[in-house]
Amino acid sequence: MANLFTSSPLLSNLLVDKMFSCMEVAVADDAADQQYSAAAAADVGWPYWSPVNGWNPAVWVEEDNRDVKGGFLWLSDEYALDGGSPETLECWSSAVSETTFSSAAATPADQEYLMKCPEALTGEKNKGVRLIHLLLAAAEAITTDKQNSHELSRVILARLKELIPTPAAAGSSTERLAGHFIGALHRLIDSSSDGNRFVRRTAELTSASQLLQDMSPYVNFGHFTANQAILEAVGGQRRVHIVDWNIMEGGQWAPLMQAFVSMKDSPPPSHLKITAVTAGCKSEAAEVKETGQRLAGFAASIGLAFSFAQCRVDRDGYFRPAALKVLRGEAVVFNCALHAPHNNHHNADSVRSFLAGATAVGARLVTVVEEEAGRRTSIEGGFLGRFMEELQRYSAIWEALEAGFPKQGRAREMVESMVLGPRIAGAVEMAYRRREEDEREAETRDGWGEWMAVAGFGRMGLSFFNQWQAKLLLGLFNDGYNVEEDAPNKLVLRWKSRRLVSASVWSTPKMGA
Repeated sequence: MANLFTSSPLLSNLLVDKMFSCMEVAVADDAADQQYSAAAAADVGWPYWSPVNGWNPAVWVEEDNRDVKGGFLWLSDEYALDGGSPETLECWSSAVSETTFSSAAATPADQEYLMKCPEALTGEKNKGVRLIHLLLAAAEAITTDKQNSHELSRVILARLKELIPTPAAAGSSTERLAGHFIGALHRLIDSSSDGNRFVRRTAELTSASQLLQDMSPYVNFGHFTANQAILEAVGGQRRVHIVDWNIMEGGQWAPLMQAFVSMKDSPPPSHLKITAVTAGCKSEAAEVKETGQRLAGFAASIGLAFSFAQCRVDRDGYFRPAALKVLRGEAVVFNCALHAPHNNHHNADSVRSFLAGATAVGARLVTVVEEEAGRRTSIEGGFLGRFMEELQRYSAIWEALEAGFPKQGRAREMVESMVLGPRIAGAVEMAYRRREEDEREAETRDGWGEWMAVAGFGRMGLSFFNQWQAKLLLGLFNDGYNVEEDAPNKLVLRWKSRRLVSASVWSTPKMGA
């Protein structure tokens, strides 16, 4: 087994990291008895990762808008960044029961009975069923055209909160999950913003994201499948340029960098460039710049020549290939990860423009990672159907976490409140916004594969090694996870029978074809 792991640079690096993950989770749990701060979070975060996936601090010298350190070039954009205090990440109170979620929606008669009969809300045995029925009733009320429908939803949500323990950490796993969905529905009703919110990536969020990778293959599954395809497509190339649609904390790229320098059959690229596509707002630009600095520091620590840049979409949210700086001789890869809440500010047309841009610049490879849901069945049920699909999908994620890490410690609390909670809010918001989508949106409801095939993208078959690596990755976690080969170019991560996330690999259409 050791030989199998060492034959994969990506997996061998992860195996080393897993040796430290239990200690990191324990450290995070022990911190529950102490006052938690951003400084404490940093002890579990990127600065203390092993060289496999760690970030070394870098000192930057500003010179003509170009930062240079030891031959490593930082390409930055000019943004008028304000000096205000960082935005804080919202956390929601939670609650529900250990009862398994039912896929059946409450009938109008059930909902009326639950609202009119207080005695129906007593007894622990049926608490989970009552909570789910009330959640579905609240979701249905939001989309009703009747007068005061939002007020009805508020009344139902208030009743739900009465069933949830305080503080949130005192609730059961299912209760905490339901609490996040209650918070997501509250945001739909009470938010006065246009939905284009971007969550600031604090030190705590970075630490929580790493803890999730230690607890579950949910994140690394897509990263590793995409990275292995990239290694196989551009291995041996002198200059590699990756254009990333949704860089988030940049956690996908440190393992790829390490894999580049660890490959035995070909030298690493003489230069690696990553361009992050951003919406152009000040807060996002500052956070993406910090991500680039961490990546540059890590690249310097392993001796890989590296540069980082940002490319902004236009005012309408469209990606313009002309805004991307591509040098002659670069092997270009487009990476498109679609996760809520970071993807909320990009509609389907915006994503299409990015994928079409891959053709315009002649990308060698396009990797797509997206969250899976029962799209066809949820379409027929409108927002309520989509809401129920998200409820079932995150119930599976919660169940998987509970199977591997049942202790309700600080680590689980961080992952749930800082990573999964915002993703739930983003998924519910996206489901709500899609209630008005036109027929052009319908062609992407089953994922982007169908649209890409019609647009002329070719399915690039995943290598046996890539498929084997995905299965081996799941061996590091509990037995409930499995891999489904949905197509020759697509793998799907499942928890039992529930599809969670998929990764697919494509070639661009030939120009003029």
